[in-house]
Amino acid sequence: MTTDTGCHDDTSAAALCEWARRTVAPSLRTAVETLPAEVRLVAQYHLGLTDEHGHSSNAWSGKALRPALTLLSAEAVGTATSAVPAAVAVELVHNFSLLHDDVMDQDRTRRHRPTAWTVFGSNVAILTGDALSSLASAVLADSANPAAPGAIGQLNAAVQELIRGQAMDLAFERREDVDLSECQSMAQAKTGALLGVACELGAAFAGGTEAQRASLRLFGERLGLAFQHVDDLLGIWGDPEATGKPGYSDLRGRKKTLPVVAALKAGTPAARQLATRYHGEDAPDHAELAEMARLVDAAGGRAWSESEVDQLLRDARCQLDVVAPAARTRGLREIADLVARRDR
Repeated sequence: MTTDTGCHDDTSAAALCEWARRTVAPSLRTAVETLPAEVRLVAQYHLGLTDEHGHSSNAWSGKALRPALTLLSAEAVGTATSAVPAAVAVELVHNFSLLHDDVMDQDRTRRHRPTAWTVFGSNVAILTGDALSSLASAVLADSANPAAPGAIGQLNAAVQELIRGQAMDLAFERREDVDLSECQSMAQAKTGALLGVACELGAAFAGGTEAQRASLRLFGERLGLAFQHVDDLLGIWGDPEATGKPGYSDLRGRKKTLPVVAALKAGTPAARQLATRYHGEDAPDHAELAEMARLVDAAGGRAWSESEVDQLLRDARCQLDVVAPAARTRGLREIADLVARRDR
């Protein structure tokens, strides 16, 4: 696989993500081009590599957060470019999950464009997600890196955790008695597992020690849970222009997200009012959604999630202290700050 090694003299989080994008994009394109023709265009469109007609775009449209974590974890213990196949594999798995999520949630927009299933159909979008998951293992196997055999098992284990978390999330929609500990476990599996393995595989491909790999995995898992808290906050209060999703998207689906469950379990008058509205069956209009958001805030769900983000980031940074000198983990710290600073 060819790579654009680039540089990242600018260590701002945005610059680091762009550096990761440039470094990984050629290999990502090459990998996706090996997919069967029946799903190739859907994958290319979803990733932002082409439009729906197959006309080329310059780069994929995601944040490149996970590839950045993989490359920067590799750089913390060795060289970044040694982990390009791992970064590609992690990004493929992430997009497998997004394709399936969009179908399950019936989301019609992602990254400011119509979702793949609305353009090509639900069935082929699901199949494309399956193809990306399988392709991730092939990319690792073809890398010839000594860490590849173990990495395939680790990535597949993370996929199983991701699926477990997603299944819990779906089950919660049918339940009224979700505990906060269950919700945290779901979020850790759905988001933390993949960020954790992204960091671990980066270290493994760069020849990191077992201790370094374990600490970087914990860093990624803590960061992943923080990421989910922020994502859940944006799912209620995020600006649609920034998120690319409709306003109040999680409330509209009455999803049991972290701030919502914290609010429902608060035992306050606002919590009881929220429960009455949240467990209704009628589709809420905009005014009802705005009132539900206000009640989540009044019951303390918003403040609790914001506090959790701060604590999780402190825990994540502590893991970096034992990995390498601060100069080698500076990029990872910048990415961690980016997670917390998303428009919450």
